[in-house]
Amino acid sequence: MVLYTTPFPNSCLSALHAVSWALIFPCYWLVDRLVASFIPTTYEKRQRADDPCCLQLFCTVLFTPVYLALLVAALPFAFLGFIFWSPLQSARRPYSYSRLEDKSPAGGAALLSEWKGTGGGKSFCFASANVCLLPDSLARLNNVFNTQARAKEIGQRIRNGAARPQIKIYIDSPTNTSISAASFSSLVSPQGSDGARAVPGSIKRTASVEYKGDGGRHPNDEAANGPASGDPADGSLEDSCIVRIGSDEGGRPPEADDPATGSQARNGAGGPPKGQTPNHNQRDGDSGSLGSPSASRESLVKARAGQDVGGSGEPGVNSKLLYKTSVVKKAAARRRRHPDEAFDHEVSAFFPANLDFLCLQEVFDKRAAAKLKEQLHGYFEYILYDVGVYGCHGCCNFKCLNSGLFFASRYPVMDVAYHCYPNGCSFDALASKGALFLKVQVGSTPQDQRIVGYIACTHLHAPPEDSAVRCEQLDLLQDWLADFRKSTSSSSTANPEELVVFDIICGDLNFDNCSSDDKLEQQHSLFTRYKDPCRLGPGEEKPWAIGTLLDINGLYDEDVCTPDNLQKVLESEEGRREYLAFPTSKSPGAGQKGRKDLLKGNGRRIDYMLHAEEGLCPDWKAEVEEFSFITQLSGLTDHLPVAMRLMVSAGEEEA
Repeated sequence: MVLYTTPFPNSCLSALHAVSWALIFPCYWLVDRLVASFIPTTYEKRQRADDPCCLQLFCTVLFTPVYLALLVAALPFAFLGFIFWSPLQSARRPYSYSRLEDKSPAGGAALLSEWKGTGGGKSFCFASANVCLLPDSLARLNNVFNTQARAKEIGQRIRNGAARPQIKIYIDSPTNTSISAASFSSLVSPQGSDGARAVPGSIKRTASVEYKGDGGRHPNDEAANGPASGDPADGSLEDSCIVRIGSDEGGRPPEADDPATGSQARNGAGGPPKGQTPNHNQRDGDSGSLGSPSASRESLVKARAGQDVGGSGEPGVNSKLLYKTSVVKKAAARRRRHPDEAFDHEVSAFFPANLDFLCLQEVFDKRAAAKLKEQLHGYFEYILYDVGVYGCHGCCNFKCLNSGLFFASRYPVMDVAYHCYPNGCSFDALASKGALFLKVQVGSTPQDQRIVGYIACTHLHAPPEDSAVRCEQLDLLQDWLADFRKSTSSSSTANPEELVVFDIICGDLNFDNCSSDDKLEQQHSLFTRYKDPCRLGPGEEKPWAIGTLLDINGLYDEDVCTPDNLQKVLESEEGRREYLAFPTSKSPGAGQKGRKDLLKGNGRRIDYMLHAEEGLCPDWKAEVEEFSFITQLSGLTDHLPVAMRLMVSAGEEEA
């Protein structure tokens, strides 16, 4: 299948579309700014409360007549542009494909060595997030603003979080036998590779750094420390570093000597500085922003350890090495809470290291999508954006916005299909919400059989009262996925040219597994064909699963305005009840703030990662290795991203 890099089949139509949109854009921008000026966020309200002169209110009153006058002047041009723009949409392709051509170190994308399907298996990491990149006036309804700046910051945070080295932490203790993966945490790790080093609070590294997945070779110090976000990408990015930490107090190392200092250094001052947007309040090297060239390493190591404090040649403790108080707590929290749980799970301040596939929703704004694409190309080689249809093309209602779906991959995309849900209603009918289906090649066997996987990304109908609409969309999703697999498969029993090793569905499904209003969706047949790692059954979550929808009124509170702060809050039941949106109930007076005793579960989990256990290659199996809820986009969206790591291995080798 040919993947189209431009939305129109020829340059003439592309030029005509560019001219028509240039005529429409001034009117679109003025309407957006005019409406946005009358929808303040809670952050802006607090700024106004601190400003006795009410400068922002004065500017709104002053510039409103100017916006109105310019809008009236722009309307005739917008109408003319719309006359040309609307019929052009019937010829528009439903997505734009971008591949990074510059694979040099300056290009930034991580290079992957081809997997041959041999050895002990391979892990693949998936992440999904609703990033709320709508036009600014609409984004403010979710209490977020400055869409263009948020898009750039979101891309930077995802890229730098995923470019970290993957590290596994083993706690040597008779009472704590858990395995902690720093790829799903912000755990601090001293630099250097020589023997044991003492660190504050009796936490010490008692063994040399071990690597797996590289044939037993011993990498140099640079590989052991992991690449910085701006360093040349090479094969070392695929390695996993194992660090063993000893404990003198029953498996729970004591906290750092000065937790307040460490927390302040990580998070900056308590709240956003006055006059600065909350989306950019992190300091250089903060776990959220990670904007410096060495940010991905600084997120794990705040200062070099092992240098002599007094200038002697013996290994010592760097007095400037700062540890967060949550480091120790996280190691204990990552213990598998149930003996039968087959994988690790946690609330993480970072996107997982070595992230392979990223599915985003609500990337509706075209300019924001371009900024996001530019940032993510520093890590992902293949990107699909501007997915969806406009106008009346193929749908009953007129579509003003695309689907908002956005996909990024480190592996080649082989086939793509998009379908628009035809049953959208209410305000959701203005967007071409649908499903994006992808087939990716992740390797090949020594016999030249392709090793492939399927990924479906979707965003369902939003209004909570329309359960029947969402169920119909889930039916369509299953049918479309079956058709896509059938039409793109080149294998047969007699000629197995491909090995399918995973089948994933992810996205914002706009229903949870606890609300009484969502019982129809909870019992849908989709959950019999695909497994939800967070779910025990209809209406029953696993105890560690938490909600992914934040209470928008608290987005800018000091307690949750940074990734680390939000992570700590969500690790406690009281924090989740305060800052997560909770399942709805038909019981009178069961509101979140008024009757907390009626709240069920740990919040509304509406962002899903599902995987199939059937329909894969018979000789292979895919098992969940890790699952996380991510706080790295705090202050930038009203959803928590989710991530899942699958381990794919041949059944014969496992036996």
